[in-house]
Amino acid sequence: MSTSTTEPPVRVVLADDQPLVRTALRMVMTDTTDLVVTGEAADGAEAVRLVEETGADVVVMDLRMPGTDGIEATRLITAGSSGARVVVLTTFDDDDHVYGALHAGASGFLVKDMALDDILAAVRVVASGDALIAPSVTRRLIKEFTDRPKSVPAAPRRRAEGITDREREVLTLVGRGLSNTEVAAELHISVATAKTYVTRLLAKLDARDRVQLVIIAYEAGLVSAT
Repeated sequence: MSTSTTEPPVRVVLADDQPLVRTALRMVMTDTTDLVVTGEAADGAEAVRLVEETGADVVVMDLRMPGTDGIEATRLITAGSSGARVVVLTTFDDDDHVYGALHAGASGFLVKDMALDDILAAVRVVASGDALIAPSVTRRLIKEFTDRPKSVPAAPRRRAEGITDREREVLTLVGRGLSNTEVAAELHISVATAKTYVTRLLAKLDARDRVQLVIIAYEAGLVSAT
């Protein structure tokens, strides 16, 4: 099945110091019509350079790399003018820096034992302007917040002010990792209405994407690690 010619393929940079990981991802993306690998990086500095050189839309970023690590590279990319979005590909068992990556601007979190097709789907979601954070990942992220409160520089706690009671309900569910469809089912509203609430929350709370809403929900005390 061919992709519409009106939609150019998503340009992807793969940043991981393990060549086998990059090779596996490149091979599956080569078989798609809507994703194209524009560069591969073995460290964060190279990833930043490739984003600037290739105009990449999405970076699949490992966090633990020599030299400039994934957190700093994510911060540099999201602070720049390229508009590229970052999907973190990590292993929760040995990664102490997920919280830092959130604040650096990552738009999604994937684990390395996910099916390759699921990783491709996540790249598409992030490229479309949304964020991807699965419920199981959300719980682990929030656990990082509570277990390692001093592992990164403290950020001012944000309060979910200026939102309605219904929006607060939606924010709480998003903070628990629910999708728009799951939020709609929980609150007995349509998916379109749930999406509208999320859009309003992004605007009112000055959040870049759904991942930041999770941070705000936690920092406002609406969700916990338990």
